[in-house]
Amino acid sequence: MTREEKSQVIEELTTQLADNTHIYLTDISGLNAKNTSELRRACFKAGIKMSVVKNTLLEKAMAASVKDFGELPKILIGNTSVMYSETGNAPAKVIKAFRKKSDKPLLKGAFIEEAIYIGDEQLDVLVDIKSREELIGDIVGLLQSPAKNVISALKSSGGKLAGILKTLSEKEG
Repeated sequence: MTREEKSQVIEELTTQLADNTHIYLTDISGLNAKNTSELRRACFKAGIKMSVVKNTLLEKAMAASVKDFGELPKILIGNTSVMYSETGNAPAKVIKAFRKKSDKPLLKGAFIEEAIYIGDEQLDVLVDIKSREELIGDIVGLLQSPAKNVISALKSSGGKLAGILKTLSEKEG
């Protein structure tokens, strides 16, 4: 690889790092061609872009980035694959599901909206991170709950004015 080609790869990696807020670093070494293909297919179905990178080039791209990757450059040893995702927990879920039949991929580290996670033992923590859509759903559910309780109580009071007033006064107290 020429110096110009390396510079171009670093520039592309720097752009990808800048454009993504959910970045996973994994080790897929030892996977045979069939398992690698299955992993790539699972990533594609989950909307995850996965690529194998040279550690030195990724380290230079991280250094050139405006983001603070903390300790992540220090874990760039051995085989490294990068997973980019719109959803913070999607790569963790794919990794966990894939590991039911294989001991790889291993999680080396992750950058999730400026938070740094180091080590494979963080996988369960990352699986439990809620996506933006899940958080919005939880908030909407919490906001709807009191209204549903009042409507239910009003319906159970028989719809008579005295019962409605009684229900409303109980809810205020």
